Amino acid sequence: MSIVDRVVSVVLHIFPFLGSSKSKENDSKAKKATDAKPFRNSLVLFRGAEYHRYKEQTSREPLTDYDMSLTMLEYQAFFTNEGAKLEDDPADLLMASVWKEPDRMQRVTTAHKVLEMNPQCSAALVLLAEEQAATITESEELFRQAMRASEVAYKHTTALSHQDSMYKPIHERNANLCAYCKLRLAYCNRKLGKFKEAIKLYRDLLKDDHVVVMANVQENLIECLLEMQSYSEVSQFLAKQEELSLIKSTSMCYTIALLKAKAVGEKFCPETVSRRSLNSAELVAVEAIHRAVELNPHVPKYLLELKSLVLPPEHVCKRADSEAVAYAFHHIHHWKRVEGALSLLGSTWEGTFRRIPFPLERGHIFHAYPAHAESVDRQLLPDYHEVSVFPQRDTPFFMVFTGVLCFSFHDPDSGGIPLPSGHDPVRQDCHHRLSRRTGEAGPDRHFRHFFLLRLFFVSRKFSS
Repeated sequence: MSIVDRVVSVVLHIFPFLGSSKSKENDSKAKKATDAKPFRNSLVLFRGAEYHRYKEQTSREPLTDYDMSLTMLEYQAFFTNEGAKLEDDPADLLMASVWKEPDRMQRVTTAHKVLEMNPQCSAALVLLAEEQAATITESEELFRQAMRASEVAYKHTTALSHQDSMYKPIHERNANLCAYCKLRLAYCNRKLGKFKEAIKLYRDLLKDDHVVVMANVQENLIECLLEMQSYSEVSQFLAKQEELSLIKSTSMCYTIALLKAKAVGEKFCPETVSRRSLNSAELVAVEAIHRAVELNPHVPKYLLELKSLVLPPEHVCKRADSEAVAYAFHHIHHWKRVEGALSLLGSTWEGTFRRIPFPLERGHIFHAYPAHAESVDRQLLPDYHEVSVFPQRDTPFFMVFTGVLCFSFHDPDSGGIPLPSGHDPVRQDCHHRLSRRTGEAGPDRHFRHFFLLRLFFVSRKFSS
């Protein structure tokens, strides 16, 4: 162990005995709140039209098995009638087994068999649109068919669900299918340049409760408005979200930073600013960038092209490298389009880490950085991508000084620091022997531990 690690280990052993039970409960709650978990990527690509084409051209697998298995579990939960007590349709039973099939071609073959049994099976059409369609246009056509079929089924089960509660699982399945088809159809329109149609669908989806479970529609709408360069509408939408305290995602925070940078980017010049102080508008833009970087510190390297991008995974870990890849993949050209935005970002983003208390993972504005985010990212991102970790900062001088002072004079007999004492050397030696024999720590040893703890906190005060 290094010197600083030894200091910290001693303090961590002593500090729990000094803290209250309430602080321990708060620490456990904070730890649970910051644990890393995978979430559905709101701007996920199509497997057939995008991921599979990439694999054919590069011979690289863009998705991991863990990522695809999470998607299959979600599809199985959203699009099956497992909670229904009624006799299921044979096509539905066969379709339920498709989501558990690991092989892509077998899934496609089974979906075609389901359509032969029931041509209006919207779940089978969704699977073909996601995995078999070779172009976005083919996916759009299949999603339109699936949406028409799911809307008919949804209207049919609406009345039945009110009459008999056993129809509720089927009715919820049909509602999920309608919402999902509308969401992916809006994404097809955005890819094909039909921005007005996509925005209309996204605004309709904001009123739908079912789609909130599947994806964050707000991020899709923001990206589509940025593509149309409707910056005023984006600003109004983000202002409403900020009133509701919903500005917690990487996409929203970096979009706010982009809009603030747009206001000063045309006149911003790093050489000029270095000779004068920042004006109020520039201070607001820098503060927005610092806020965004603290939320996700991995994004700037992708936006500034200091690190290569890969295709975004189907699931991301909040505030981690996977979410940074997903954001930069869709938004890097928005930053390039705004004059001076990348220049402002490149000259100010590293200053974020100078104002975060040590250690950096503690956070300043937001909660602490999620624990085990790196391990989750390694399961979500392909092997050929180098996963970014939370930036590290050099150890403060006073912490190093404390460690050297404490352990360069380490007393192996007492486990502490030999301080000046007025005891007789013979009596001190007898006391050490008695302590080792009885296992009791004398008052000198407790005082040494207290002195060590005091030095550590003094060093933290100077370093901050």
